[in-house]
Amino acid sequence: MKLLDMETKKEEFITYLDIEKNVSTHTKKAYARDLGQFILFWKNIISKESQDISLKRALDRYFISIFNKKIAASSIARKVSCFKSFEKFLEKKGITIDFQLVRPRLEKKLPVYLTVDEIFHLLDTINEEELPTKQPCRERAILELLYATGIRCSELVAIRLADIDFEQKTIRIQGKGGKERFVLFGSKAKERLLAYLHKERPYAQTIYENLFLNNRNEPLSSRTIQRTLEMFRKFLRIERPITPHKIRHSFATHLLNEGVDIRFVQELLGHKTLASTEKYTHVTTTQLAKMCDTLHPFNTMAADDEERHANESSQQED
Repeated sequence: MKLLDMETKKEEFITYLDIEKNVSTHTKKAYARDLGQFILFWKNIISKESQDISLKRALDRYFISIFNKKIAASSIARKVSCFKSFEKFLEKKGITIDFQLVRPRLEKKLPVYLTVDEIFHLLDTINEEELPTKQPCRERAILELLYATGIRCSELVAIRLADIDFEQKTIRIQGKGGKERFVLFGSKAKERLLAYLHKERPYAQTIYENLFLNNRNEPLSSRTIQRTLEMFRKFLRIERPITPHKIRHSFATHLLNEGVDIRFVQELLGHKTLASTEKYTHVTTTQLAKMCDTLHPFNTMAADDEERHANESSQQED
């Protein structure tokens, strides 16, 4: 495949992702950026060396340059996924190219989450007058809804008034890839939402308007949600960052700690596979292991024996 063909196929591929695969906007932008960076790299090689070079050879050199720059393994893994998807797309078009790319192994990190006490402190003990904002009802409703439902930041800003059923206390969510699901919220979240709607939100002209609006009556951006959580972070007794995803992690971990079935949590989170939800079980397992080390009779007996031996040795020395 020549460079000009690559540029054409790239545009076809992005359209394919958008229309046929219905991937998220984030994924579409990331893949377009990855392919664009490679095409620019390929152009620079041809310009510097004044000779044509094959797609496969250019790609090999591109990934070598990435490794030499010590780019994060997670970013390299995403680029590999991009080219693997592009390879499958080309096969459907009758073009067979074996890129022979292997995803780097990623170190599994346990999700970071807030404790139940920290969440309740933010939700229940802070008065509206203490919040440095002109729309305290909106900010409290945002935090309450994130924790009550476990939805993503992008899903929160996309909620329309028509998506909310206050009687059933459910919200229709458009998740990744356009997949629709329903999430639940409780009485407290309902109370906070209604307070925002009655006190601060302008009267809606149509039920298809977004739920959360800024002071210009425009839908909130994800960055605004992040700033809202930054505001709440200052009220924590322990210094730690708060992001929409950490609230999502807290939601999932707390449900599993309370014995909620993992498949139900998977459905609420909108995970495609159970494996995505299982990472939260590692958190609860780690907690159980620590409790076992501290509270198991064998360990407490061992600690008592050590203390007794220490006392006997002390008495003998005296």
